[in-house]
Amino acid sequence: MRAIGRFSEFRPDGWFITGDMAKIDSDGYVHIVGRQKDLIISGGLNIYPKEIESVLDEVPGVVESAVIGVPHPDFGEAVVAVVVAKEGFSIEGLRSSVGEKLARFKHPRHYEIVSDLPRNAMGKVQKAELRSRYANVLSSS
Repeated sequence: MRAIGRFSEFRPDGWFITGDMAKIDSDGYVHIVGRQKDLIISGGLNIYPKEIESVLDEVPGVVESAVIGVPHPDFGEAVVAVVVAKEGFSIEGLRSSVGEKLARFKHPRHYEIVSDLPRNAMGKVQKAELRSRYANVLSSS
């Protein structure tokens, strides 16, 4: 099978490339860990946004979150957390929870509290729009 027109995701060997990233555990189970285009590479280390979003979403007062990579002058990319939270929410709770559960290199360098996340017609968060919106937030770091 060969790629035809807009279906370049099909490889010559017949495999279809979805862009999903996965790990296989010791029992043989496959776990989706994120999307290849969302992977953040900071200082040569791979950071999966979904892992950070899971920690943020567990914090009381957080409605939902999106984690993106933005340009950083020293590390190539750095983590930014865009969070929808309930009124009166304290960002210190986020910092504390992240500090307890994630390695230091995965900690967001910047937190942005918003009223909602941009979504496409299917209801998926538009991370490309968030990356564009916050591209310069760390430029003075």
